This record gives sequence, structure tokens and C-alpha cells, in this order.
Amino acid sequence: MNDGVETGSGRLVRQLTGLDAEFLAIEDDRNFAHVSGLAVLDPSGAAGGAITLADVRGLVEERIHLLPPFRWRLEEVPLGLDHPWWIEDPDFDISYHVRELALPPPGTDAQLATQVERIISRPLDRSRPLWEMYLIQGLEGGLAATLTKIHHSVVDGVSGAEILAILFDLEPGGREVPQEPVAFETSDHPGSLGLLAKGAAALPGRVIRGISRVPETVVNIADVPPIRGLPGVRSLGVATGRVRRLVDRDRDPGELGRSGLTAPRTLLNDRISAHRHFSFGTLSLDEVKTVKDAYGVKVNDVVMSLSAAGVREFLRANDDLPDDPIIAMVPVSVRGDEDVGTFGNRVSAMMAALPTDLPDAVERLRCASAEMSVAKKHHATQPSHFIADATELVPPVVFSRAARVVSELGANSRLSPHFNLIVSNVPGPPMPLYMAGARLASHYPASVIMDGVGLNVTVLSYIDRLDIGIVGDRDLASNFDLLVEAMRGELAELLRRAPEA
Repeated sequence: MNDGVETGSGRLVRQLTGLDAEFLAIEDDRNFAHVSGLAVLDPSGAAGGAITLADVRGLVEERIHLLPPFRWRLEEVPLGLDHPWWIEDPDFDISYHVRELALPPPGTDAQLATQVERIISRPLDRSRPLWEMYLIQGLEGGLAATLTKIHHSVVDGVSGAEILAILFDLEPGGREVPQEPVAFETSDHPGSLGLLAKGAAALPGRVIRGISRVPETVVNIADVPPIRGLPGVRSLGVATGRVRRLVDRDRDPGELGRSGLTAPRTLLNDRISAHRHFSFGTLSLDEVKTVKDAYGVKVNDVVMSLSAAGVREFLRANDDLPDDPIIAMVPVSVRGDEDVGTFGNRVSAMMAALPTDLPDAVERLRCASAEMSVAKKHHATQPSHFIADATELVPPVVFSRAARVVSELGANSRLSPHFNLIVSNVPGPPMPLYMAGARLASHYPASVIMDGVGLNVTVLSYIDRLDIGIVGDRDLASNFDLLVEAMRGELAELLRRAPEA
């Protein structure tokens, strides 16, 4: 018996872009491309002083028309001739997607982290819409939590925040939800032969568009995250940089030198296992702003410096601290106002050196600030769509295999890593939020790692706090918790030395 919401009859909604499809292509039995968020809730002000599975399912059902990706499932094009499509799932069943579990007493943070690790170490079922939500009961202090897991092919950081805004309210009593369905262009499902014909018809146009994008893409190829570590790519970037310098003599040479950033090989840059480690913690946003003002830097500079301190301590503790700075990939949203409510991925990336080679906290902060300034200046010279264009250069029929090969090469010990880790600082809501009457106490992100990139540090602001979520490969090391501890210690040291600024 299906207790789900009736949503349609398998109509085509939209086709995935190359960038969306890449997150599907890199997956195997160890690499998973879903992103998650752990929302810790205080239900004391909710009806009955608790939040129940019925509450959460009812909330999602009430707002499902505002959450189109929650009803989409994949439809592959035969022979892989074109990128997949999203279709409305005619068999959508909310009881499959929204589930409940409970921690055994006493419900500590360590127990919660272990449960999150188990859930994020499992792939999503591609025969259904690519998301799951778990209501987790039994946390210490009478708290509860929800863990939302959704595939990166569906959302990026900003569109994920849009989903957060739909599921949460500004008042405990909720809000009136508009009942008009969100309008998306749809068409009847043409069947396998129809999709095959669509793919064949689209192929010539893809080839022409790919050729037209080659000149601009090659100029920026050394900054495309998935391929920047491959043999010859850096040399190509340097060569094209020299050409640009000859053509435009007014261009700042510093803007042309980012292709020379070389990531040293560390324990983080190996093949990953199927097992994840999750660490989480909180910093005071007010204290971070105090540091920002005292040293004349930006909040993001402080986050990068704290991340450098955490990674430095982690690598040092594992006898693997390189002499050179490590390289972080920093996701950057290029989503414009016209992209609101469209979901999918509209992202670019910056490459930045983290000063893990510097032992002094103040020196690290100043270096991190200078490095981010150069990285942003360089990023501003690039077309916002160059990473999306790079993913369109590979014909869909060989796309999946090519993406997996590139990912595996990033873990090849004979090659430089594409980059060492991912660091992301995501602005969150500055006001309290509520889910089914339960107040959101904190929200910890849990993002993606992959072969060659075994660590992800994501920071999300919420009211007066910075919530940190760290995902690492459990089989690479056992002491990822050192990162949060070191970040806290670094913040305290910068506050202590603020009069020196």
C-alpha cells in the first residue's frame, strides 16, 4: 500500500546539466555525492513538548509542492547518449523518505556523530527521489535532531539553503503556506526510444557548443577542480597565462599565477573507503567578529585561518605535515536572482593556499587574509560559468567513465593532488528558526569527500554562532576531532593577542 503523495505520472521535468551529472558520475561503492545537514532541535516549546514523526511527515507533505526536487527521480537516457533527466516520480512515498530512529541513553554528541556517520556512509537509492530525512530522538537535554540527506546533483549550497527556508519557520506557530503549485515546464514521458531519439538529436548541438567553449575554457583549465592535478594541465595553464599577459599587458601578473599552486601530497589525498567520520562543534560568531575587527580582516579570512590551524594540528599529529602550504578548494556560488527556486548547481570554485606551514597564529591569519584577497581577485577575472562549461566538453556517452578516471587520478600517489581538501563558509540565517514548533538550536553541515580529497570542512553561520561540520574518511585517520579542538584553540589565541594588532 502506498501512503505517498500523488505527484504525476512520470512526466519529464528537466535535464541535468553536465555539472549536475558529474556528481552522479563520480559515485561508486566508496564515493558518495550526497550532502547532509544535522539540525539539532529544542522541542520544549512545541505542542506537547516534543516533535514526532507525524509532525515532520505532515510538514513535508504540506510543503511538498514548494519542494519540486523532493519529487524528482532520475531517468537515464539509453546507451548513456545524453545526460539523465529528472522526472516526477509517480510512485512517490513519503514514508520511505522520512524516517525515525532514537539514540540509546544517554544520547551524547559522540553517539549522535556515530549515527550520522552510519547514515551518510550509505548511498541514496537511485530508483527513488534522491533524498532522505531522519528524525533522531533521545539526544541529551531533551533535544531531538533531523538529518537531511540530499544528492548534490539536485542542490548546491545556496539552493540547499532555499530548501531549509521552506522547511523552517520564523515563528514557533508556523506560517500560512501558499497552496499554488510551483510551475515547472513538464512534458509527457516519451519512453526509452523517445529519450534515445532526444539524445541523438541533441548530440550535434552539444558538439558545436563544446567546440565554441574550448578557447575560454582552456584559458582557465588549471582552475577546474576535478582536473587541475592531471599531467600537463598546469603547464597548459601557465602557457595560456603567458599568452594572456602578452595580449593584455595591464593585467596583474598575480592574477595569472594561480595555476602554479601545487598541492603537496598528504594522507588526505589517497583513495577513500566507504566509511565516513563526522565531527561537529560550534564557535562564537561574536568572537570571530571581534578578531575580524581587531586585525582588520574579513570573517571569511578568520574562518580560513582557523581551518588552517585545525588541519595543521591534524596533520602534525599524524606525522604528515608538509613543509609547503596545502591547497583548499573553496566553493563559490554563482547563482543569480534569476536562478532562485531553480535548484541544481550554479557553482564555481576558488583555489587558495592555507598557511599550514606557519606556526604562529597571528602570522597565519595575516597570510590567510592576503591569500584570500589574491584568490578572490583571480576568481573575479574568470567567467562565472567556466567550470560548468568544462563539464560540457566531454560527450555524455563517455562522461561517467571520464569523471571516474579523473577522480581516481587525484588519488594516484605519482601525481600531484588536484587539491588537498574542501573548505566552505556558508552564510546562514541570522534569526531563530523553528520546525513544527521546535526551535533550531544549531545546524551542522556534512558535505562530500571523494578519492584524492579525504577531508571536507564546512562552516555555517546561524544567529550568533558558527556551526562546524567536518567529514573525513574514517579509514585514513582516527583523530579528526582534533580539527574542531584546534580551531577553538586558535580562536582563543587570536583573541588573547588581539591587542597586538
